[in-house]
Amino acid sequence: MSRDTGARAERAAEEHLKSLGWSILERNFRSRCGEIDLVARDGETVVFVEVRARTSSAFGTPEETVGPAKRRRLILTAQRWIQSRCPEAPLRFDVIAISPQGLRHIPDAFDATGFL
Repeated sequence: MSRDTGARAERAAEEHLKSLGWSILERNFRSRCGEIDLVARDGETVVFVEVRARTSSAFGTPEETVGPAKRRRLILTAQRWIQSRCPEAPLRFDVIAISPQGLRHIPDAFDATGFL
């Protein structure tokens, strides 16, 4: 996926979340552990959003690319964000998958049990 395709996917995901009434707290948060595409607020909950896009389904769906290693990096990066910004808020991890079939929002796609 090209950088331009990724940027377009992130913009589409952001617009989707805003249409739900969510506020975007941060874009492309980076730590030495990795990067989180979007950090948003859904009511009182802080949501770490991984955006995945595919231009074809030949190699699987976008959400299938968020495997155990990627989830671990996301959780470790989220820990860094939480420590510096909002240690007491409830949190969750969502995935937004964008493909030729459209945008799919997967709330609570995985949890951080055993990590946080």
